[in-house]
Amino acid sequence: MVVPQLLVLFGSQTGTAQDVSERLGREARRRRLGCRVQALDSYPVANLIHEPLVIFVCATAGQGDPPDNMKNFWRFIFRKNLPSTALCQMDFAVLGLGDSSYAKFNFVAKKLHRRLLQLGGSALLPACLGDDQHELGPDAAVDPWLRDLWGKVLGLCPPPPGLAEIPPGVPLPSKFSLLFLHEVPSAGSEGQQVAHPGSREPPSESQPFLAPMISNQRVTGPSHFQDVRLIEFDISGSALSFAAGDVVLIQPSNSAAHVQQFCQALGLDPEQLFTLQPREPDVLPPTRLPQPCSVRHLVSQYLDIASVPRRSFFELLACLSLHELEREKLLEFSSAQGQEELFEYCNRPRRTIVEVLCDFPYTAAAIPPDYLLDLIPAIRPRAFSIASSMLAHPSRLQILVAVVQFQTRLKEPRRGLCSSWLASLDPDSGQAPVRVPLWVRPGGLAFPEMPDVPVIMVGPGTGVAPFRAAIQERVAQDRTRNVLFFGCRWRDQDFYWEAEWQELEKRGCLTLVPAFSREQEQKVYVQHRLRERGPLVWELLDRQGAHFYLAGNAKSMPADVSEALVSIFQEQGGLCSSDAAAYLARLQRTRRFQTETWA
Repeated sequence: MVVPQLLVLFGSQTGTAQDVSERLGREARRRRLGCRVQALDSYPVANLIHEPLVIFVCATAGQGDPPDNMKNFWRFIFRKNLPSTALCQMDFAVLGLGDSSYAKFNFVAKKLHRRLLQLGGSALLPACLGDDQHELGPDAAVDPWLRDLWGKVLGLCPPPPGLAEIPPGVPLPSKFSLLFLHEVPSAGSEGQQVAHPGSREPPSESQPFLAPMISNQRVTGPSHFQDVRLIEFDISGSALSFAAGDVVLIQPSNSAAHVQQFCQALGLDPEQLFTLQPREPDVLPPTRLPQPCSVRHLVSQYLDIASVPRRSFFELLACLSLHELEREKLLEFSSAQGQEELFEYCNRPRRTIVEVLCDFPYTAAAIPPDYLLDLIPAIRPRAFSIASSMLAHPSRLQILVAVVQFQTRLKEPRRGLCSSWLASLDPDSGQAPVRVPLWVRPGGLAFPEMPDVPVIMVGPGTGVAPFRAAIQERVAQDRTRNVLFFGCRWRDQDFYWEAEWQELEKRGCLTLVPAFSREQEQKVYVQHRLRERGPLVWELLDRQGAHFYLAGNAKSMPADVSEALVSIFQEQGGLCSSDAAAYLARLQRTRRFQTETWA
């Protein structure tokens, strides 16, 4: 029997687009449709010309950028030499996920939808534009759009006759079966696949380098509200190579307390060993899990039990629940009508998966272990701008980490998984060496190769990290035309690398313009300092061909800095408002204005 095939391709930065894509896959299987779900960059894009039906699920990252796992696809699909009939056999739909508080709301989905039409594709529906700012989140737009989508899809690909739709309350088969071992293997294979010192292959997500942590130093004052760490790793013999602007990805672990809490809630023995067996021939076990694997390793290193659960978590948990009252509540949370209540219970207070499981004890205790990898997402690596240069420190890699901790209505403070885990590591404890799994990838900032090109860098807070790497690299190359606008709250509390900047100023290698926002009655930010130094900025940009760089929080700062630049172009260059905006757009288009921002 031929089963109709659907392809779902996603570009996801934080996991939301992947979660929606996997929801599409489940809903397709319930409708007896075959469905493949893949990240865009893992799909051989040249095969698109043979695909009859494709759903694209795309988040928009930063300032209108495609997510990291679709950047190769993005470059390919916008090649100018692709014929206008390349996708003439394809029916498609685009589902976008974005945040309407940003200027380029769902930019990636909108642009991709237009491009697929240009290449001859036929749109089943207008693009769906999910919005994080909606009181019900993206699902407010996604739910009705999916209802329309399935109507269109089933019209094109009716399920095989005689096969009824699988009802929502019936769980689909798990992706894997966990086969528990009653005998301990004679040669233990527990442990992640890692790149060893001396290896010629650069480390990667599937084979990270276990880097020894050399130092873990708090660099904010003891009375400052935020704990910020300068952390240094030894990368000798790792085959790691990076330049200014690149990022390091770090794979964090769950805390021992959360692991114990989770295992107790589910009645699991942390020391029990198991092997993973895929149920489908085209599904492979995660490369990050050894075979055999212990429950402790699975929970501490792989399952993201400290994340805030998504709606799909409650849908599957409701299917698995045998307790009438708990199941009723879980069904309510997973329904379209229950999203406001779910938001109040889970999203607003940032309640975690392990806390939810403790709130539903009868359901948690009855979860079949086979469903653990379906129920709980994998821990995602966290990206940090590299804050050092290989030219200055050849065998070292440094990062600047703001430790995330905040309070909600829940008693326990909310903590960022990776930053809190890193802060807890003590390389000076005198015990075994502290090792952190990491690898490197190119970042969004590329600095000029010509030695006489000046650079202007705007980096408030931890946004200064990539510019420290750039300044170290440029000074090592005798490139001294460096201007840094740095913003923080207090000179004596969070002025990162103050002594280093001052020494470079004395040597004539740096022009430093600091902004201390809380040291006067009226707050002063980097955009105010930019305007004050407008003549210098205009001279460097317009007459000396400088490149302009911006890094930091993505919320309002990039728009504020762009507005300050437009004002400078008007005041110093004599441009009208529209010409000043066009001048800024030209700098962005020619990569003389680059940004690296994060939420």
